[in-house]
Amino acid sequence: MKYKLRKSAVLFKGLFGVGSMRKIQRKPPGQPPGTLFHTGIKKLEEVLISVHDYDEQHYDYIPIQNIENSAPYLKDASKTWIQVRGLHDIDKLKKIWDYFELHPLIQEDIVSINQRPKVEPYPNMVFIVLRMITGKNNGHLEELKTEQISIVVGQNFVLSFQESDEPLFDPIIRRLELQNTRLRNLGVDYLAYALLDNVVDHYFSVLDLMGETIESIEEKLIENPKSIHLSSIYALRRDLIYFRKSIWSLRDGVNTLLRDDSTMFSREVKIFLRDVYDHVVQVIDSIENHREMVFSLYDMYMSSLSNRMNEIMKVLTIISTIFIPLTFIVGVYGMNFNTQAGPFNMPELNWKWGYLATLSGMLVITTGMILFFRKKGWL
Repeated sequence: MKYKLRKSAVLFKGLFGVGSMRKIQRKPPGQPPGTLFHTGIKKLEEVLISVHDYDEQHYDYIPIQNIENSAPYLKDASKTWIQVRGLHDIDKLKKIWDYFELHPLIQEDIVSINQRPKVEPYPNMVFIVLRMITGKNNGHLEELKTEQISIVVGQNFVLSFQESDEPLFDPIIRRLELQNTRLRNLGVDYLAYALLDNVVDHYFSVLDLMGETIESIEEKLIENPKSIHLSSIYALRRDLIYFRKSIWSLRDGVNTLLRDDSTMFSREVKIFLRDVYDHVVQVIDSIENHREMVFSLYDMYMSSLSNRMNEIMKVLTIISTIFIPLTFIVGVYGMNFNTQAGPFNMPELNWKWGYLATLSGMLVITTGMILFFRKKGWL
């Protein structure tokens, strides 16, 4: 599912389609633990299975139809990464899970695509759930997509499950094709680290896009605040909440890998996991900073709107002030007292130049008030 955002746009409906999250599917309540129910949408016609078999000397990529075809690669001394794309076919996935004897709770979490990021150690494997956020890169991100990634780390294998066939891990595959690399020389725990690091690195691109969007809205607010900008601020706020929810618990998950005493991750690989932990903390800090900036955008919108209203009121007040003495003069001469009754009953009514003199006086008063307001800096 793709969500479009033009870089120059100010009003948008969100980067992650958060509004659609209210319509997510859930398994029926009361079901026993381990009940398999795909809560996502069908993104592929069939489930794709690929085997990446490698060691220091070779790398092979083998598409397979049945998981039993991976047996020769799992039984030798090489390291094996089995990549599964598509989560809609429960029957085919069930064969894969049973082949590797995955716990029923792991099976359930893989097809429940709205899981929070987490790391769960099991006796002979480690289960990791992530939220991948990617975009089409044409010099800048224009389209963002999000999907759940599940990773199972075993003794000599790694299983990865994703919803679509997007080339999310192509950078890792290209690194596997190179000889004499750390990825080829170290164990499958380093491969799991590389997959995890690849997901976290994409978060920085999302942060850059959010930062650009915030700056764009800020510029528009300074120039001319409008109600559509308020809608954009609310959309950004929803995006940040969704983004924060997608990675907040990942910090605790990576910390679990660092402090776990199991032998699934070696001490050498844990040094690299510390770097991932640092990146996750950095992303979370940036999200919090962006949240503060979005809150300040709302304050800026209200301040700009208030300042604009004050300017309008100032102009109207000046105009009203100028017309007060003019209205007074017109009101006085609108009384039309009888000049025959006495010498003080508006003799100006019979003056030859009375009308022109009154207009001239009103013009002098208006000019004088305008010059006075200019001198005070009110105009």
